Amino acid sequence: MKLLAFETATEACSVALYLDGEIIERHEVAPRLHAEYALPWAEELLTQAGIKRSQLDAIAISRGPGAFTGVRLAIALGQGIALALGKPMIGVSTLMAIAASLKGEGQKQRILAAIDARMGEVYVGAFERDGDELIAISTEVVAAPDKVVLPDDQGGWHAVGTGFSAVDNALQSHLGSQLLSVDTSVLPHAADVARLAVAAYARGEAMAPERVEPAYLRNNVALTLEEQKALRALR
Repeated sequence: MKLLAFETATEACSVALYLDGEIIERHEVAPRLHAEYALPWAEELLTQAGIKRSQLDAIAISRGPGAFTGVRLAIALGQGIALALGKPMIGVSTLMAIAASLKGEGQKQRILAAIDARMGEVYVGAFERDGDELIAISTEVVAAPDKVVLPDDQGGWHAVGTGFSAVDNALQSHLGSQLLSVDTSVLPHAADVARLAVAAYARGEAMAPERVEPAYLRNNVALTLEEQKALRALR
């Protein structure tokens, strides 16, 4: 299995190449430089591995939620390459990629992943790891930190992602003792996107590139952009 993965949904930018179980990756926190870095990094990784684009089996992308422009960039890159090569595509949740960064070493874990969504809100998804398998156990949402509801009230959650430091740590404060651990430094990696995509490919979840859609979660993205233009016009 040979797969190229892009992750550009947050301030971090990364590209990974999965080659029959081995992964090589370029990753850097590089706000506003994703469009400049992503394709050159992909070419570097392919050259480093001695692989031609035509040898790839699929293209994977982090489909969001996250920054609107970053999510849109990943979709455009993935679809452009996949369509040109006639290859399938796999869209992976950015929140799941963040959750995947917490390696369980065979133990069961309940993981809450959150990204700062700005505007006083966070993107949140709940996941469970059982051995090597990571599954979503709730619908991903965007909400004010004090409106986030866990799938149950049993506690024992490992919290990862920038959402837990957003709005003056409001999500941490809201969930309190239900969190076993908190790591606010975690950003998504294309390497984890690649691993999740390979598992999805094995389950038959790859699809035609034109069917892959972004997960913005915030339904008023377009309205927000218009509001921003209106505000600028008034200044």
